[in-house]
Amino acid sequence: MTNLCGWIGFTAGRAQTTEMAEAMLSACPLTPVNRCVREPAFCATAGPAGQVVESRGLLIALAGQPRWQRETLEAKALAERLAGAFLERGPACLDQVHGHFALAIIDPARATVLLATDRLGIHPLAYQITADGVVFGSSLNSLRRHPDFIADINPQALFDYLYFHMVPSPVTIYRHTSKLLPGQYVLIEADRFDAGFYWHPEYRDRHDPEAALATELKTHLHNAVERCLDPALAPTGAFLSGGLDSSTVTGVYAGLTDSPVQAYSIGFEAEGYDETPFARTSADHFGARLNTYYVTPEDVTSALPLLARAYDEPFGNASAVGAYYCARFARDEGIRCLLAGDGGDELFAGNARYAKQKVFAVYDALPGILKRSLIEPLALHLPQGVPPLRKLRSYVEQARLPMPERMESYNFLHRTPLQEIFTADFLEGIAPDDPIRNIREAYQRADSDSMLKSMLHLDWKITLADNDLRKVSHTCQLAGVEVRYPMLDQELVEFSTGIPDRLLMRGLELRSFYKRSLRDFLPAATLEKSKHGFGLPFGVWMSEDQQLRELAYDSLAGFRRRGYLNPGYLDRLTDAHRDGHSAYYGVMIWVIMMLELWLQEHA
Repeated sequence: MTNLCGWIGFTAGRAQTTEMAEAMLSACPLTPVNRCVREPAFCATAGPAGQVVESRGLLIALAGQPRWQRETLEAKALAERLAGAFLERGPACLDQVHGHFALAIIDPARATVLLATDRLGIHPLAYQITADGVVFGSSLNSLRRHPDFIADINPQALFDYLYFHMVPSPVTIYRHTSKLLPGQYVLIEADRFDAGFYWHPEYRDRHDPEAALATELKTHLHNAVERCLDPALAPTGAFLSGGLDSSTVTGVYAGLTDSPVQAYSIGFEAEGYDETPFARTSADHFGARLNTYYVTPEDVTSALPLLARAYDEPFGNASAVGAYYCARFARDEGIRCLLAGDGGDELFAGNARYAKQKVFAVYDALPGILKRSLIEPLALHLPQGVPPLRKLRSYVEQARLPMPERMESYNFLHRTPLQEIFTADFLEGIAPDDPIRNIREAYQRADSDSMLKSMLHLDWKITLADNDLRKVSHTCQLAGVEVRYPMLDQELVEFSTGIPDRLLMRGLELRSFYKRSLRDFLPAATLEKSKHGFGLPFGVWMSEDQQLRELAYDSLAGFRRRGYLNPGYLDRLTDAHRDGHSAYYGVMIWVIMMLELWLQEHA
């Protein structure tokens, strides 16, 4: 993925801009490099999808695949239109920029910078306001190279990471530094700061016949995949897990090319984790050539230092290992770009928690007097020893929570009092409610009365922009391949917001509309498959593989010495993992291990 970076000073006379540019670009070892220096400012891009243009006295840096409304223009022509629109309309001009992008517009004469990222947050962008200006970039590693950047670790970010297993925007791992949210801009001057959203999805149910909507969906899918095929990045392959979205992308791609699609998947020699039979089914159905790499425990041990070094923030999604080896395997076979299927579940209601919350909504609809006077006094005092009664009590306890807090009732940090997990000194320096506040703000920004639409909007940020896209983009960059996301095509995204809830989910069936629309296109086994992805059997392998276990224990020992967590909690975590709950407790061990490895590399 192309990186963007830059800096602008609020005062004249500092003659180090060129040196600063070289320092920041040294953290982005991608080519080609485009740059422009105009004291006291510079901006640059590094990678195949970047451009820096001067127009009307402005410096404009573009990374990704931006389009001007529905037009695909060359970078210079797009920048010229953008410059004119910015001078006329300010940040409002961003509503005319479509596609996947990050951009910076610098006005050196007025010491002003506008930063923005695309509607889904595919291209990240972070910034820090320094004593004498603004430093910004796609990667925090670039910002760190600037001499004015303050690289103090943010304790709140550590807590948020342990809560979410990543650091959610707008927070970053560094104090006084922020990441843009999807569809957000910031306009910064010496004496002015303005932030806002230039795009909000419109959730307006359409009333077209379902058959007509299904036909339109297929058209959007075709156009989305076609837009992602860049002759300059040939040969292009596709990730293929065998799920709905990777199978759809592979199938549509197969219809656009005369030669078999090169599809890439990973496998595991671990019961319950290997998805290669489903990938094989989809590949055979569409005449694709399936290339499979089997990940081993030794591969995991080898990859961990690479991943810790490559990520600019701690990242605890274990499926990054599989994504990395899949992308590297494709690169080794000569592939320059991969199409990824991420996004379909968040557009068309495919995550299991949507059905779970629909069950809880039944309780919400009951009369309050019935719940307060009969159900809750009875259910909350049921004995815990009988499994059916325990489940009933758990259901009522969760159903009583408001949305969207209820979606996090399963979170590791809600299972144990925080005072037992964290040291008192650490808790004094953080706000434990910040993760829920972050979730609530994203949920409420949906501007919809629909619980389902609000959950989808929340997951565009938390699950996609902050997690899955960060996983795939970083691992592809580490492997040396470009990645494109057809399922997040803007026209497809906007189409999805008009599908009524009753079509998106029939009863508790996930992806109802999508499956019915593509039942004559996808294999039956794919339509019936449960969601999985490139999950890693770390907890199981840690129990079986000595080298991996030693790395995990050494990392936990190092983290213990930092004084953030109570030693007793770490002991209980490893004891529970050894006592037969390897998969469940392996998740938190992985999260802490990756945090410690990241801190060793970056802090």
